[in-house]
Amino acid sequence: MLYDLIIIGAGPAGLTAAIYAGRSLMNTLLIEKMAVGGRILLSEKIENYPGFPEGILTSELISRMLKQVSGLGVKIDSDEVVDIDCQKKTVKTSSNNYSAKTIIIATGARPRKLQVIGEDKYIGRGVSYCATCDAPFYKGKNVVIVGGGNAVAQEALYLTRFATSVRIIHRRQDLRAAEILQQRILKDEKIKFTLDSVVTEILGENKVSAVKVKNVLNGAEEKIACDGVFIYIGYQPETTFLKGKLELDQAGFILAGEDLSTTVEGVFVCGDCRKKTLYQVINACGDGAIAADSAYKYISK
Repeated sequence: MLYDLIIIGAGPAGLTAAIYAGRSLMNTLLIEKMAVGGRILLSEKIENYPGFPEGILTSELISRMLKQVSGLGVKIDSDEVVDIDCQKKTVKTSSNNYSAKTIIIATGARPRKLQVIGEDKYIGRGVSYCATCDAPFYKGKNVVIVGGGNAVAQEALYLTRFATSVRIIHRRQDLRAAEILQQRILKDEKIKFTLDSVVTEILGENKVSAVKVKNVLNGAEEKIACDGVFIYIGYQPETTFLKGKLELDQAGFILAGEDLSTTVEGVFVCGDCRKKTLYQVINACGDGAIAADSAYKYISK
């Protein structure tokens, strides 16, 4: 079957693209290798999505989006894309081959690693990239969080429900989290700070027991005892399979125009895998709407 549109990735951006494509009566296939919703499901709750002043559980928001997509007749395939020919608009998954008139890349991004000694060794034994997933394992224990953005503040507050203490380690003096989140963590007695510092090594025997930290201003080093390390230092785009097929920046993010068209005609991008200045659910959804509209206009020429 020749589809009007194939969307690769069913996070908020891909789901929104599917909604707009379905409403435009485009014959659409949505492919997702993980659970529908993608990595946003690693966050328990979204507090800054318009229309939900009390916030909304991430699982509930994704469930509502999926209900919309399903009601519009969009086909959903749970599979992994292993190859793509952007010029011919063909997509190969682990079990099928598909063709389309247009393609939208909405593959998102994965957590970036610290790349320090001990990190890989202790993944699952004290090193985590998801407090929502692993916080219950640290009831009554001491943990550290590395980073300074919104995710760090949100997950630190979540961890205080379980851990005895939560220490935020950030390479700068000032955090990058939204002011309202900074106010919350500054008021929480369980949350401490080690600023102007970086983690240089994760220590332990069978599991994490401490982190080695270096002050970036004076070079002083110290060990901070802890039972777990949660890492939030940004994301790496899921675009490895696109190298040599689309124009990417040095970090691997897809470059796109205002209409979210890529360097290959008929191929569009949306969400966290594209180069932009803000990575949030709300603008991922905006991306999805624009990309689907651009794909519709492309096949309607």
